[in-house]
Amino acid sequence: MSRILVVDDDDQLRRALRINLAARRYEVLTAADGTSALRTAGHTPPDLAIVDLGLPDLDGVEVVRGLRGWTSIPIIVLSARHDQAGKVEALDAGADDYVTKPFGMDELLARIRAALRRAAPQPDSVTITTAAFTIDLAAKRVTTTAGDEVRLTPTEWHMLELLARHPDKLVAQKQVLREVWGPAYENETGYLRVHLANLRRKLEPDPSRPRYLITEPGIGYRFTP
Repeated sequence: MSRILVVDDDDQLRRALRINLAARRYEVLTAADGTSALRTAGHTPPDLAIVDLGLPDLDGVEVVRGLRGWTSIPIIVLSARHDQAGKVEALDAGADDYVTKPFGMDELLARIRAALRRAAPQPDSVTITTAAFTIDLAAKRVTTTAGDEVRLTPTEWHMLELLARHPDKLVAQKQVLREVWGPAYENETGYLRVHLANLRRKLEPDPSRPRYLITEPGIGYRFTP
């Protein structure tokens, strides 16, 4: 049974999440503010945390930083904010994903399942297979279902490899830029658009309606095998 910490000052939402999660056999801890959330997590470590950004005492980003300082558990941020800056700040602080309020319970539950799957110990695997192509991380090679090799530039491969090693996880734009191009290129978002468009052209069955390489506008990217 996975233990989930829900941090939100909205009593009704906190209760709804507790009921829905408990009904799916999760153990649920709740906190109405950041201070009690960090205290609860330190006393009874959760397997995953859901953190609202708009808390009465601490900004949710500070809670994310506080958790990330000692644990690698998945952290899903809830946000009613419409600006992207807060979401980007939370991701840069260590959050793994975000869900914008209002949200569907089914969507949040799916994000929770995906995050817990990623966090679970996995057997060493170097091959990722989709319906359209296969990525061999060891050989640094991509092939179509027909067995034809897809020729990628070194930059395209590096970008694809980074996303593929974090399946279903939202990877922030700055993280991609840092790891593929280096810290000096953190604001060069134009690079991302060009190379992602090239990857989609080479890998997606319909590049105009991407199935595998998903953009979260202004935030980052997600590889969904």
